[in-house]
Amino acid sequence: MKPDGLLKNSVFRLIIIGIILTGVLILVPTGYEDALIYKDAERVKAEILSVDNTSIRSSGLIQSGEQKCEILVKSGLFKGKEIEGVNLLTGSLEEDKIFDVGDVCLATISHSGEEVTSCILTDHYRLDKEIILLGLFFALLIIFAGKNGFLAIFSFVITILTVWKVLVPAYLNGANPVWTGINITIFLTIIIIFFVYGFDKRTLSAVLGSLLGIFTTCIMGIIFTDLFKIHGAVMSHSESLLYSGYQDLNLTSVFMSSIFIGASGAMMDLSVDITSAVNEVVEKKPDIGWKEAARSGMNVGRAAMGTMTTTLLLAYSGSYITLLMVFMAQGTPIDHILNYKYVSSEILHTVIGSFGLVTVAPFTALVSAFMLTKKR
Repeated sequence: MKPDGLLKNSVFRLIIIGIILTGVLILVPTGYEDALIYKDAERVKAEILSVDNTSIRSSGLIQSGEQKCEILVKSGLFKGKEIEGVNLLTGSLEEDKIFDVGDVCLATISHSGEEVTSCILTDHYRLDKEIILLGLFFALLIIFAGKNGFLAIFSFVITILTVWKVLVPAYLNGANPVWTGINITIFLTIIIIFFVYGFDKRTLSAVLGSLLGIFTTCIMGIIFTDLFKIHGAVMSHSESLLYSGYQDLNLTSVFMSSIFIGASGAMMDLSVDITSAVNEVVEKKPDIGWKEAARSGMNVGRAAMGTMTTTLLLAYSGSYITLLMVFMAQGTPIDHILNYKYVSSEILHTVIGSFGLVTVAPFTALVSAFMLTKKR
């Protein structure tokens, strides 16, 4: 068979595998589909027809009370009906929202049969915009990356479904967060790199390199989380989870798993870069020895490690810009800043993730050079 035919067959098999995995994950039940909060309630799209702000109490930037709105239901059982909805304000700028006439919102309608008992305006309706954004992203992937971009969409979707359908329910059900996280990360690493290279020796070398970094990050994360005396409650919304009836969860172990899960993407990226570089060298110079190929891989790894470490730093600290502004505005001493628990946790994320990257580079260079050169 011609190389083009082999390539087409390989891509076709990858697509079939992607469709099967996606379908299986979609069908997997989380066990939380019938959560009590959503019984006898319907989530609908609605348009704001009028607003009543007389019950809102303002104190500077803070608003509390409730905003009453007349809404036109756009979907669901009560489609076409005009009902009154309530927007509850808690005094939190982070969580509160104010509606204007003409806005489209997501509302939760509680009902008894066909009779509406209450209607809470959850938030502005963004699902249609999110679909458009994802569509543009997928289109751009396919236009610029072709078949690789199309396969990357499967990796993207499978990762989301695996985290939501497998990882999160397992944690809620009390599974060991570290072991569960390791197993899920191994699965995703294999799947994601498999969709890059397909049935190829490059897949094995990149996977092995990534896993070494992941295991290193896992071990160091466990050790230094304990040494830093970091409690898992440092994670956003973790206390809300405890108060929701899950007080037996080991949040510290969840935090430990978040360290290597969060860094695994960068480690996969680096291992794929090095494997591809070594493969390119071997293809251009088939008689190259494995030592020389490994040196070429290491040269690529050295250049990439500097930017990857910075990538981790920016990824983890980007959401803390306002916190840094608070520290500077209040004149907080730098030793106090670095010693705070939530700052220490981000330092832990960044530095431990960087340790993983440092181990990924040489190991991937050695494995890929050994596997991809003709001489052993």
